[in-house]
Amino acid sequence: MESEFNKNRFAITSIIYATLLLDNILLTVIVPILPDYLASFATKNDSNGLYKNFDHYIPNSMLNKHPLAGNSIKNVTKEIQQQMHYGNEFNVEMENGKVGFLLAIKAFVQLFFNPVCGNLSKKFGYKNIIFFGTINLLLASLFFAMGTSFLMLLLARAIEGIGSSCINVCGMSLIASLYLEDQKRSKVMGIILGSIALGVLFGYPLGSLLYDFVSESAPFIIISAFLITDLAFQLTFFNLMRNENELNDEENRMVDGNSQWLQLLSNKMIFSITLAIFMSTAAMAILEPLLPIWLISHLRPKKWQLGTVFIPDSMGYFIGTNFFGSFSFKVGQIKMSVLALMCVGISSTIIPEAKTVSSLIIPHFCLGLGIGILDTSLVPYLARLTDSITQKCDESCEENDIPSNYGSVYAIQQTAVSLAYSIVPFMAGEMVESMGFKTIMRLLGICNFIYGPLLLFITIKHNLNNTAAKQPDLLLKETNPSDYRRFYNSIE
Repeated sequence: MESEFNKNRFAITSIIYATLLLDNILLTVIVPILPDYLASFATKNDSNGLYKNFDHYIPNSMLNKHPLAGNSIKNVTKEIQQQMHYGNEFNVEMENGKVGFLLAIKAFVQLFFNPVCGNLSKKFGYKNIIFFGTINLLLASLFFAMGTSFLMLLLARAIEGIGSSCINVCGMSLIASLYLEDQKRSKVMGIILGSIALGVLFGYPLGSLLYDFVSESAPFIIISAFLITDLAFQLTFFNLMRNENELNDEENRMVDGNSQWLQLLSNKMIFSITLAIFMSTAAMAILEPLLPIWLISHLRPKKWQLGTVFIPDSMGYFIGTNFFGSFSFKVGQIKMSVLALMCVGISSTIIPEAKTVSSLIIPHFCLGLGIGILDTSLVPYLARLTDSITQKCDESCEENDIPSNYGSVYAIQQTAVSLAYSIVPFMAGEMVESMGFKTIMRLLGICNFIYGPLLLFITIKHNLNNTAAKQPDLLLKETNPSDYRRFYNSIE
């Protein structure tokens, strides 16, 4: 029975890893090319001559090599950039609103679909929802490849949001249900979260290089090919006709969707943890639309640097998620999260002080490291909290343990991420002209830094209440050997 339980676990975990990897490559591959992409649309549809008066400054050789990128203000020579400093800054920064809105629309869509996916997972199963989400990613990638207008990009981004919601909510839920032993779950979930960093690590430079040297559709055609392969593996290893979440009547009553949502949302620790995830994610959500344009206006980087500037935080996130899962479990997941929030806060305040592109490396790396450690500590722990809330097992249920449905809690977690990537870029894109990029980053950094000790205070208070109620200490004492009983009982 045990061998049957573990038979396809590695294969399913690998598929989820690959799917999340492709999801995040598609998420970020468009970020560094959006200013050029949107400027090219504006040039083609220019009716008032705003861009035409700059055409004669652009070398013909550049236009022939990069037909879309050549129309961008960024491709003028250094001499012309100096002569037209104020005109260039205006024409590039005028895309702030469109860039922010296009990046935010995906998160807005996810905001509405996250709870839907959480509830549908109880009826159709995690694997079926993941398969449906992957099909949506394929459609979005094809739409991006054929994009000829802002509205078409907007539609592709919305479809991508539906797919991402399905994959993120049900992907993490499936991992949580496959690995019920807490220490193993923390380690594997950290590795799975590392796929996000790897996708970002590939996405930004891949978008810059392929767009610059091949074509605007090349990144999306490549992603589409990998998504088709991924779907083939899902058909092979996922038993899509069987709902792994089908429960008997008694179990269905215990994991009723509405009651579980109310239980989770009313829990102060879950709210505090999702708020921590929101605040740390907001730091990266602000940088994606605003940093490339701020770099263009102040540091004059080369075009390829607009994508590679995000590599350090991707590496930091990758290290944080892949190498701190088990360590955070042993030391204390909340303790590590407090340090991570403070690291995010300090890094956010340092980034806008950069005088050169190379001086962004260290604060970007520390920012990614902090977010990675936070995620690998708190995301697995949400599953533990769900087990504690929905299954307050006593001696009567010791012989009949029932696995939790994690769709609701990871829908809440993804809602926090979606809020960060929807509200924050949209507001920051509108506020940057009045407040400035530096002020926005400083305020966000201070909020993250202060919330770290506040989270520790909330945790200590929660533990005292639990002790008074004779409940196990779940947060600061991270190991509980009795937790492993559920895993072995489920195998038996």
